Amino acid sequence: MNYIVKDENAIYYECGYSSDNALFLKLGSEAFFLTDSRYAIEAENLVKGATVIIERDLYAKANSIIKTSKIKKLTYDPKEWSIFHFEKITKDLKIKLQALPDLSHKKRIIKSDEELKIIKKAVKLGAKAFDRFAKDIQKNGFESSEYNLTYMAKKALSKKGEYELSFDPIVAVKGNAAKPHALPTSEKLHKKDLLLVDAGLKYKRYCSDRTRTVYAKDDFSFDTIQKFKSKKIQKAYDTVLKAHDNAIEKARSGMKAKEVDALTRKIIEKAGFGEYYVHSTGHGVGLDIHEMPYIASKSDTVIEDGMVYTIEPGIYIPNEFGIRIEDMVTMIEGRVVVL
Repeated sequence: MNYIVKDENAIYYECGYSSDNALFLKLGSEAFFLTDSRYAIEAENLVKGATVIIERDLYAKANSIIKTSKIKKLTYDPKEWSIFHFEKITKDLKIKLQALPDLSHKKRIIKSDEELKIIKKAVKLGAKAFDRFAKDIQKNGFESSEYNLTYMAKKALSKKGEYELSFDPIVAVKGNAAKPHALPTSEKLHKKDLLLVDAGLKYKRYCSDRTRTVYAKDDFSFDTIQKFKSKKIQKAYDTVLKAHDNAIEKARSGMKAKEVDALTRKIIEKAGFGEYYVHSTGHGVGLDIHEMPYIASKSDTVIEDGMVYTIEPGIYIPNEFGIRIEDMVTMIEGRVVVL
């Protein structure tokens, strides 16, 4: 297949290096990495399996290479391209242009053994960061706003700049946790409040992703065993944990993603919280924080060994509270292994 790639993580997957101004071309047996002079030294040293080309106008050069190659068809992912750049790259090309959404994600859906090692390390580092964050809160986080807690979370996750973050952390107190992608507010964390934290970091570019909901007492930890004073919150929490554990215990390679989704959804619906479960069970994680497979109620994707995805059921009752428990898993010899 002849194809062109623009997304930075997709390019990295192809040749081991990328920059914020680069293109990757695969034309028959030849591959080309195009970037500008700012990245020449790193590209020459780090790009693998492709000819490095340094140009000011990457799009005109790529257009020229495609014309010279005399290929008849070029595949691209339309999600990667603006109209402006796509028109530049395809100007006067007399070949068939084939749109293939999620081109790179489909190639990356099964992780190699080396990728699994890196992702497992990212997950372990992320878990340690949660432990650091818990200690930081116990030391000086109570009576702090969500704004300040989010800043503290970033510091704990990055280990003062050593690691990049997978995404901006979600740190939500009480009613704000009822928003699955809550933004920080001036709401302050008091002892005995409900606290939801969704966060991750990157190791060798691969992401981790984890969510815990806790009862924020003096010596709390981000374990999955939590005891709340409110019976309603406790019932909801226990339901989410049961749904989470059920998907870990019963998911199998060969199932469709929608069948895995049902392993969480049916438990939450049976407990009477179905209307408050407002998102899918999970999503793939790798170089991107959201990639294939998507563990959703309408997905016919067949789950296979080597796939990495999250299990993250939740219950969100507006203006009251939200609960989510999330872990990253992979499939090994047909069964779930928690990373």
